[in-house]
Amino acid sequence: MPRSPPPPPPARALEPSWPPKAPSPRLPERRRVTGSFLAHPLNLLTVGSPSQLRALLSADLTRVSLLSFWAPWAEPCKAMEGVVIELARKYGGMLVLSIEAEEQAEIAASFGVESVPEFILLKGHTLLARISGADAKALVDAVAAHAPRSSPAPSQIASSAPSASPRRLTPELETRLRRLLNKSRIVLFMKGTPDAPRCGFSRRMASLLKERGISFVAFDVLADEDVRQGAFAVFNKGPVEEFPQD
Repeated sequence: MPRSPPPPPPARALEPSWPPKAPSPRLPERRRVTGSFLAHPLNLLTVGSPSQLRALLSADLTRVSLLSFWAPWAEPCKAMEGVVIELARKYGGMLVLSIEAEEQAEIAASFGVESVPEFILLKGHTLLARISGADAKALVDAVAAHAPRSSPAPSQIASSAPSASPRRLTPELETRLRRLLNKSRIVLFMKGTPDAPRCGFSRRMASLLKERGISFVAFDVLADEDVRQGAFAVFNKGPVEEFPQD
C-alpha cells in the first residue's frame, strides 16, 4: 500500500521583516566616580585653553554647544553639575564644554562671565541663550528649545538637581563678619583687592567707588574661605547687597 504523506509541520507566526531590527546598542563605557558607577557622556569635554575652545566651536558651525562656566569652591556650581551631565546624556548631538572660570580667565572674560555658574548656549559662534546662576529649569528649557531633541521630557532633569548645602554659621564667625561690616559705612566683599581685582564684578564695583570718591573698606573673599562661605548667611538677614554673588 502506498505510504501516507507526512503531516505538515505546525504553523509558526512569522516575524515581520520590515522594519529591520536595529542592532542592540552597546552600553557606554562606565567609570567609577566617588564610589558609584556613572556613564561618562562622550560629548562632555573639559576646555583647557582658548585655542582648544576655538577649535571645538569652529569644527562644526551648525552644532549647538553648551558652555558651562564653574568654580570648584562655589556651592551653586556643585548643585548644577548633575543637571549639566544629564543634559549631555540626553542631548548627544550637543557639545557640552566644561570651563573652570578662574583657571580659564581669558575665556571667561571674552564671554563676559562675571559670576558662576554661568551657562552660554551657542550655535557655532552665534549666541542662542545665556543663563546666570543655578537656575536648573531655565537651563533645561533653553537646551530643549535649541538643542537636537534626542530625548523627550527634559523637565525631568531639573528635578534631579541637588540643592546647594545650607550655609552653616557659627556664632564666632557671625561676630567676626559683623566686625568686618562695622569697619566702614561701605564694606566691599570682593575677589582680590581694589588694585588687583580678580573678577569683573569686583573690578567694576571698586572702580565705581573710586571714581565717585566714596570711602570704603575692601575684603578679599578668596583669602578666607570661612568668610566667603558665611557671608551669604549673614547678608540674608540684613539689607547688605555688596557681596559678589557667585
